[in-house]
Amino acid sequence: MMTEISTTKGIPRPLVKTNQAFIVLSVLLTWITGAYLLLALPLAAGLAGLLFGYNPVIKLAANFLRKEPSSYLQEDWDQQQFNQSIAVFCLAAGLVSFLAGWTVLGYIFTALVATAATVAILGFCIGCFIHYQWKMYNYRRKQAASGK
Repeated sequence: MMTEISTTKGIPRPLVKTNQAFIVLSVLLTWITGAYLLLALPLAAGLAGLLFGYNPVIKLAANFLRKEPSSYLQEDWDQQQFNQSIAVFCLAAGLVSFLAGWTVLGYIFTALVATAATVAILGFCIGCFIHYQWKMYNYRRKQAASGK
């Protein structure tokens, strides 16, 4: 049975964590094996999620939910899109760096995304923090511009 994921309500937290774990495992396998093209897997899944609203990792994992998707804590769709855009950037930069022979830069970008995903799995969302700070910055700037 394919469980449908509503983008208006959010994404069930177990599916978000599965996607994060997939990113971490892909990066670790890349580091261990040196098979840099493994980064193309989470990169393609992330791009599909951003461009088409269809992340195959999340769709596959949805088949394994034990309860209705709405019964899980929901992660905000827009916030997850923001976080996924950061992950896609880091994965793409890491893959391009490795393929160009810039190994140190490849490790830096992949370490950034793996660290952020690991920390998110443990409960602190770096992307959420960045997104909140960006929104507050824009709010304060607009308030200052309007003279309030």
